[in-house]
Order: sequence, then C-alpha cells, then structure tokens
Amino acid sequence: MQFEALKMFCDVARHRSFSRAAAVNHVSQSAVSQVVSQLERRLQTRLVDRSFRPLQLTALGQVYYDGCKGLIEQYVELEASIRKAQNQLAANVRVAAIYSVGLSDMGLYVERFCAQHADAQIHLEYLHPDRVYERVLDGTCDFGLVSYPRKTRELVAHPWREEEMMLACSTEHRLAKRSTLRPAELEGEKYVGFDKDLVIRRKVDQFLRSQGVSVHVVIEFDNIENIKKAVEISAGVALLPGPTLSREVQAGTLVAVPLHGCRFVRPLGIIHRRHHHLSSTALGFMNLLRQAGNSKMAS
Repeated sequence: MQFEALKMFCDVARHRSFSRAAAVNHVSQSAVSQVVSQLERRLQTRLVDRSFRPLQLTALGQVYYDGCKGLIEQYVELEASIRKAQNQLAANVRVAAIYSVGLSDMGLYVERFCAQHADAQIHLEYLHPDRVYERVLDGTCDFGLVSYPRKTRELVAHPWREEEMMLACSTEHRLAKRSTLRPAELEGEKYVGFDKDLVIRRKVDQFLRSQGVSVHVVIEFDNIENIKKAVEISAGVALLPGPTLSREVQAGTLVAVPLHGCRFVRPLGIIHRRHHHLSSTALGFMNLLRQAGNSKMAS
C-alpha cells in the first residue's frame, strides 16, 4: 500500500473531512474519496461513516487509523533522520594532498572556511602523489591537491597556484650567502634529488638540461621533507619550491637562493572526478583554495 494513500486516510480521519484532507494534500476531494474507497475494498470493511457530518470513523476505522498514524509518524521521523544524516555527510569535505602542500597554509584555509561555515568538517590526508590520485579516483576523497596535475578521462584538473623553485643549501655551503644564482653555477654540484618515478624529478632534470647543467645526484627521496633533512646535513643541494623552505629558512637551518635569468616554477592543481557531483561544501572549500591561489599568483 502506498504511503500517500495511508497519509490521505489519516488526514481524513484527523480533520473529519474529505475536503480538508484534499486541501492538505493538494489534490481534489474526489481523489481523496477514491483513495479511501480503495482502502475499504482492500480491507473489505467500512472505515468511514459518511452519514455523519462531520464524518466519523467506524470502530474498525479507528483501529486502522491508530495503527496507520504510528506508521506515518515513524516514516516522517525516518525521512527527517535521513535528511539530517545527508546534510551532515555533505558538510564533510575530504581532501588528499601531497606532502609538500604547506601545512600552515592549509591550516589557515581550513580555519577561514570553517569560520564561515560552522557545520563544515574538513578532513586532510597527506599522501604520496600516486596515492592522492587513487583516493580521488576511488571516491575516498572529494578532491586532491597535487603538483603538475594531469587531466584524464576520469579526472578534471584545475590550476591552483605556482611556486617558484629555489636552490636549497645548508648554511655552511659556499653558495649560502648568494642573493641570487645562475643555474649554470650548479655545474658538478652534489645534488639531493627526487625519486626518478616522480613527475617533479623529470621536470627538474628537464630544466637542468635546458640550462646545459649537469649535477652529481648523490641520494634520492620520494618526498621534500627527507630532501630538506639531507640538505641540512650538507649531503648536497636541491631545487625545491620556495614555500616549502620557509620554516627552515626562518629557523636558520637552510638557505633558499632565488634563481636568476630564468623562470622555473612548480604548478599546483586541484583534481576531482569528472562525473562526480561535489557537495556545495566541497565546492565552497575548493573555490576558496582557488581564489587564494589566484591571488598569490597575481601578487
């Protein structure tokens, strides 16, 4: 039996009127009367005594009404709980990011967004680049933050911001006191690099070749944090995104030297599934990140 039919019967019983029940359900009086008649034929008993004005329920009609009323109330409560759960789910935003996306920057973005959206919950997960793509593709995360973002048939990639690549060296290195540096001056330097399977390693190698520079790679890592630690103990120098060095530069454990006479940047992007409907909360947080990234690039 359809929920609407039971609700109409309950409205008839509550209002003691076919016309009022029709108005509540935005249908004709005739439609309500037909619904009640169909219920009576199904149950093979009269539910409504139409000889009274206002109409009255029969004894069995009252029993049926008491039972149906409880079912209607339970159904309405169930729908309300589902809507509430859906709203709570929509307020949760899951973001996967590569390790080198600034924790301090992201903390500020999350704080700003949650101040404007009190119900929002932002869940950040820092992962290897390949894992970020996997989390987005399998739906574990709403969107991802990666460097050198790639578009595919399954993924959309939006530009986020560009980060200037700088020379990272220890405070004791011979280049540490330079205000700027020409790439050619890195010729033959001991170098701490990214693993060969990472996109950023290929981009760095391409850049050095374009500058006619050959370095001596002494050790490789799959993340910036380990590279910075190796540079701190003078294992070699590295080309790294400037923002990822700010904490060490402020602490005086590393030096960041801008490159001169060339432009070398690391692009960051936002990826999400092409045919996935993002919640309004997820879209709002993504738009905040993009606006902040555009303002940084403009400055």
